[in-house]
Amino acid sequence: MKIREMQIDDLEEAVSIEEELFSQPWTAEGFFSFWLRADALFFVAEEAGEVVGYCGVLMVLDQGDVINVGVRKKWQRRGIGKSLMEVLIRETADQGVTTLYLEVRASNQAAIGLYKELGFGEMGIRKGYYQDPMEDAVTMCRS
Repeated sequence: MKIREMQIDDLEEAVSIEEELFSQPWTAEGFFSFWLRADALFFVAEEAGEVVGYCGVLMVLDQGDVINVGVRKKWQRRGIGKSLMEVLIRETADQGVTTLYLEVRASNQAAIGLYKELGFGEMGIRKGYYQDPMEDAVTMCRS
């Protein structure tokens, strides 16, 4: 598996992953507008020429907001999400980010466990943060 910065040619695959995983996926236009931002950094995981996962972060000064993490269902539970996040953590630290934040569905215990393993701690709950289905978000932080 190879992890690298996302290129414009990867956007279609990233949108496909969004549509597979999320009830309210980003559109191609929305993804592109985030990808273009100077304060954004996106990575993809590639296996045998196929993009199987991605993650992204928005950075402001010394803080980063992890905005999306997704791994195709057939590739989950193989350490791809962890590898993506480890690269994101390392690369943002190299750019001066000292604190990362994220939100995750309260029911997504696998992701919460992964984030804790990577040094994130729970900060609180955002009631009704997610739609389709309506669900709370657990906010997490890593310093």
